[in-house]
Amino acid sequence: MTDQQTDAGKLYQQVQALRSEIERAFIGQATVVDHIVLALLTAGHVLLEGVPGLGKTLLVKSMSKAIGGEFSRIQFTPDLMPSDVSGHAVYDPKSETFRVRRGPVFTNLLLADEINRAPAKTQAALLEVMQENQVTIEGQSARLKPPFMAVATQNPVEHEGTYPLPEAQLDRFLFKVLIDYPDHEAEKKIVSAVTTERVGDSLYVDDVKTVMSCADVIAAQQLVARTRIDEVVLDYAVRIARQTRQASGIRMGAGPRGAISIVRASRACAVLQGRDFVTPDDVRKVAVPALRHRIALAPELEIEAYRPDDILGDILESVDAPRTGYPVCPSLSSPSY
Repeated sequence: MTDQQTDAGKLYQQVQALRSEIERAFIGQATVVDHIVLALLTAGHVLLEGVPGLGKTLLVKSMSKAIGGEFSRIQFTPDLMPSDVSGHAVYDPKSETFRVRRGPVFTNLLLADEINRAPAKTQAALLEVMQENQVTIEGQSARLKPPFMAVATQNPVEHEGTYPLPEAQLDRFLFKVLIDYPDHEAEKKIVSAVTTERVGDSLYVDDVKTVMSCADVIAAQQLVARTRIDEVVLDYAVRIARQTRQASGIRMGAGPRGAISIVRASRACAVLQGRDFVTPDDVRKVAVPALRHRIALAPELEIEAYRPDDILGDILESVDAPRTGYPVCPSLSSPSY
């Protein structure tokens, strides 16, 4: 067994513990948790779409506690200014100098709540930090302490008073994750947990234990980046992304960043299952959340209530998957999530 396989096995155990701790507070959304963890392992950002009241803030807050990181939340509103996000310089009359007051982006896990409520100028304040992990204030650049991950939420129901994210900003998100209502049994557990011996509606994460440190997360991200991917599997990811530019019914397809996101996420998917190599199945599992926000449907399909997921499903069926020569190691293989 190689060192890479040993490290992948150790990380698999850590990640399982991380998922379990998050699910102590965030109940009944296992797929959403998996996608958020995948994004964390690849140092990616997530656009989380769902109606209010489904626990999006609780999800990010519980993850921050599980990794021992800092958490910040920004409520995006129409009057929010870019300086409210990144920070600004203030004049100190005692020293007669300007000093920088850092904004809430200087954290480990940032929740940008209802990001489409703010105009484009304020949304763009996140572009630099999401792409380069740094913030420029009054001409001076300051790097963020890793790890850093932004989770932005938006409401799919209310469109009045919203500013849709431009394609350039959507492309910065590794995943677009859809969060739906929990099933009956999960909702019973949620109601019971929130109303038993608790006062008010405050977010309760006291039961969540810290099972990873920020240093562990950084080491995990480096291990994911070294995960093997055969050239034919990488080519498969590229062919899927390119097919979105040729498929009928798609007005705008995914750019190269779409294929990059698939490859990065598929590496994390492999590690999440205890493997040190990527398979075509890993690519298929992450392709839809990695591409659904990077394509735009033709108007005639939108009128007929087609969704990006419908078209992407057809594309995955039409693109032939390769066979790889990597052997499956029984000691590391595990059921897919």
